[in-house]
Amino acid sequence: MGQSRQDPIPIALTCGEPAGVAPEITAKAWLALRGADVGAFFLIGDGDYFNSRSAVAGVSIATAKISTPGEATGIFSAALPILHRPLMIHPRPGVIDPATAKSVIAAIDEGVSLTLAGEATALVTNPIQKEALYSAGFRHQGHTDYLAALASKTGQKAHEVMMLVAHDLRAVPLTVHIPFKDVLAALNTGMIIAQAHVVADGLRKYFGIVRPRLAVTGLNPHAGENGTMGREEQTIIIPAINQLRADGLTVAGPLPADTAFHEEARAAYDAILCMYHDQALIPVKTLDFHGGVNVTLGLPFIRTSPDHGTALGIAGTGKANPQSLIAALKLAGEMAAHARG
Repeated sequence: MGQSRQDPIPIALTCGEPAGVAPEITAKAWLALRGADVGAFFLIGDGDYFNSRSAVAGVSIATAKISTPGEATGIFSAALPILHRPLMIHPRPGVIDPATAKSVIAAIDEGVSLTLAGEATALVTNPIQKEALYSAGFRHQGHTDYLAALASKTGQKAHEVMMLVAHDLRAVPLTVHIPFKDVLAALNTGMIIAQAHVVADGLRKYFGIVRPRLAVTGLNPHAGENGTMGREEQTIIIPAINQLRADGLTVAGPLPADTAFHEEARAAYDAILCMYHDQALIPVKTLDFHGGVNVTLGLPFIRTSPDHGTALGIAGTGKANPQSLIAALKLAGEMAAHARG
């Protein structure tokens, strides 16, 4: 399954919010994956702080500071490789400190640079706490648009699309972190078409699906019921579906959202495009609350992330569940293997 651990190019993992659960879930993920055939990964962060935090959480592990990503593969089975980048201060678990913001942003920047340079085969990002980063000049909604901005600065093409993965479900929220009252204004035929093409290209390149089958939900109850419960299906969504079919894609819809996610329905498509955040996220988190993965398609590199936040309330307690990070690392390796193949 996925990338071989003998692959000389490892996966880069960013430190995320230091005061959150990232150190703990990273240690648990290494314990779970050090003997698995999913590829080596290395952490970009403060090795000393990581050791102290993982010990506090009761998951003290062997670590090794490395100078270059290339060293990671040879030592991964014995110790977690860490590209040591000291923090200005070591925050207490659960207590964010703006003094760490520049280091958190720098870890993301370095992870992108290493991946674009081919020194890392994929980028996996630990959760960040955006309020802590704003003091350092961070002006983005989150990881996704920041990664696209970094790619664009290098002259690389980027049209970022969020896709959530849980078991056999791949769900794309066409509109993401905006109030529900603004969804209708944000939806249009062109954006549905553009995101659908990014998803189809991603499924071919990173998931090995030669002829992707896409589904599209409706916006209104019962997908508008032929206009009796809303006209957005007729005026926005169906024209997009018709154009995508004319472009050669296999597309079903608009599907009523209340019947689009059960097991039989999921077997009929490879990914489903949803009109707003909760329409996509609720089924993903219901299907696999602890193991869902956030994938960013449309970037010039592979990026995955745990589908959860920093969990400051349980940081340092040893209670954090690593399954989402483990799944994100596995999926990044699998996507890299498909891209190579």
